[in-house]
Amino acid sequence: MARPSENRNDRRDRTEEPSEFVEKLVHINRVAATVKGGRRFSFAALMVVGDQKGRVGFGHGKAREVPEAIRKATEEAKKSLVRVPLRESRTLHHDGYGRWGAGKIQLRAAPPGTGVIAGGPMRAVLETLGVSDVVGKSLGSSNPYNMVRATFEALKVQSSPRQIAAKRGKKVGDILTRRNDGASSPESIEG
Repeated sequence: MARPSENRNDRRDRTEEPSEFVEKLVHINRVAATVKGGRRFSFAALMVVGDQKGRVGFGHGKAREVPEAIRKATEEAKKSLVRVPLRESRTLHHDGYGRWGAGKIQLRAAPPGTGVIAGGPMRAVLETLGVSDVVGKSLGSSNPYNMVRATFEALKVQSSPRQIAAKRGKKVGDILTRRNDGASSPESIEG
């Protein structure tokens, strides 16, 4: 049996292995608390974490130092991962609308080669999710916290044809007809 002190040293000496997650810093906010001697500053960080294969999460962390706030936000983001079904591993299955507070966003599936057309915090969420073709539009507030949460609300309602078929008790072929939205590549429709 190993002694406790050896285990502690092993943990400290181990180099950090590369993570399967992509981390993006969306926003850092310096906040001040007024105390007797003046102002005490701390930092709030908003992070988005995803595996670029359909899982994404966001987190918020506050600390006196920026790196500590980022670390806390990253840990929270990894705990709050959600799975989003993607069509052909590159776009969404259908259009979506999300709202959180005054932040309103629209997401639309797009044909191959479109790229990620979205701004700011919404772009960070979609890139870490692994979407390569999507069009997004922010309609309301540009507050990064509300935009990220509105984007997640839009992504949570995404459902694949397989999920719909299971819910209705039908086969996927009965539900799926030829799509004319332009977001499907011709090979995948005929195949």
